[in-house]
Amino acid sequence: MGFAGKVAKDMGIPEVQLWTASVCGYVGYLQYNELVAQGMVPFKDEKEIEDSLDISLDWIKGMSNMRLRDLPSFVRVTSLDDILFDFLNSECRNTLKSSGVIINTFEDLDEEGLEILRTYNPNIYTIGPLDLLARHFPEKDKGFMSVGSSLWKSDSNCLTWLNKWEPNSVVYVNFGSIAVMSAHHLKEFAWGLANSKLPFLWIKRADIVADESDSLPQEFFDEIKDRGYISSWCQQEQVLSHPSVGVFLTHCGWNSTLEGIYAGVPMICWPFFSDQHTNCRYICANWGVGMEINQDVKRDEISDLVTEIIKGDKGKEIRQKSLEWKKKAIKATDVGGTSYNHIHKLIKEALSGNAA
Repeated sequence: MGFAGKVAKDMGIPEVQLWTASVCGYVGYLQYNELVAQGMVPFKDEKEIEDSLDISLDWIKGMSNMRLRDLPSFVRVTSLDDILFDFLNSECRNTLKSSGVIINTFEDLDEEGLEILRTYNPNIYTIGPLDLLARHFPEKDKGFMSVGSSLWKSDSNCLTWLNKWEPNSVVYVNFGSIAVMSAHHLKEFAWGLANSKLPFLWIKRADIVADESDSLPQEFFDEIKDRGYISSWCQQEQVLSHPSVGVFLTHCGWNSTLEGIYAGVPMICWPFFSDQHTNCRYICANWGVGMEINQDVKRDEISDLVTEIIKGDKGKEIRQKSLEWKKKAIKATDVGGTSYNHIHKLIKEALSGNAA
């Protein structure tokens, strides 16, 4: 909402912007101008985009282990007039011109990227994970920190269903509120879960398939009887914190990513668009808490990955790393932690108009 910042400046009102996405995605957007300057963008055609996705971008400060495919996907353009390329390129820079920027993350998780952002604006307030930090505030005072609310009706019965399973044994699947897939990929995911023989909770929206053909055959439901629970929505924070959940199959939206991290749950990643690709790369290559699925997903790959996370040696390593990040998230939001201190600094400096 860069326009709101301009209005505030014109009226002499201190303004602080809330960046709702990830730090790594933010730094990724800041590379758009440099990619244009280097002649990498725009691309000639879709084939050139596909052929360029594995190009290493090891020159980017504040981002490690990056390839072109890992930048926010709006960079994959054949014209600089592309609306989303232009909007995100300018919006991220306009946000950094504000008096301060609030980000739902914590210092240990995004240390490298935050250092880069603070060269543009020193007043970056990391106050996440918000759900953990909110435990210090009375319900009536939580305000925007009550991020768990939803206009969609949640199915609380799935929590009761989770109670019947052993710790770290259930595959939880949720691709968020806007991601869509083909009917073919839906069936590959479905049969991958079925063939794994593992219990799973699948949050499957009615509009998850782009062509509205989301029906699954009766033989699938016969196969998953008594070990598969499919619903349209749930309270994700409660599901992820349930002891029976052993892996989170996710689209890597930032809210879902951070919820998985502070719940200490390993992730299997299938990014859809935008900075989800960047989040996926960090989950798998930088933070070490997940594994990635090929974009053209196959059922055997799904079965192999969920089984490895739940039962395999690699899964044990990832689970241990996930628990380490969970501890760091809790520490950041404890009294005296970095996020706890930043919320007080935000109130004292930014919201009172004293930010530098």
